Amino acid sequence: MPDFVRLTCAICGQGNRVPVVKLGEGPKCGSCGEALMDGRVAEFDLAGHDKAVRADDVATIVDYWAPWCGPCRMMAPEYAKAAKALTGRVRFAKINTEDHPAVSERLGIRGIPLLILWHKGREVARLAGARPAAEIEAFVRSKVAVSA
Repeated sequence: MPDFVRLTCAICGQGNRVPVVKLGEGPKCGSCGEALMDGRVAEFDLAGHDKAVRADDVATIVDYWAPWCGPCRMMAPEYAKAAKALTGRVRFAKINTEDHPAVSERLGIRGIPLLILWHKGREVARLAGARPAAEIEAFVRSKVAVSA
């Protein structure tokens, strides 16, 4: 296992080199000081999304959602619970498909909410529909190596 991993800041887009042993301690961006991976769901814009899913070494699960979507709003607290449960092991993010429609077109998203798990520049798996936290965690654990 490498000593360092790459993480893209969701706020400023800066790439950061983070020691693996510090992932569970809420590392901060070296440029803007924002948290990179602290158990909260990061909000991506289109550029941040593209850079993170392409360049980050840590598995990232992205919730593709829209504010008008009832199931998306219902799942948000469950998604946040799963993010807390996997703090320091998997990065959780979301992108508003209404504000960034190009992402839906490019990824062939036909319905939301949709979770896509990314790892080392490639799509690993998709999970459609609103899900409870336990199902989200189980989905992630079944697709990428996540320490206990």
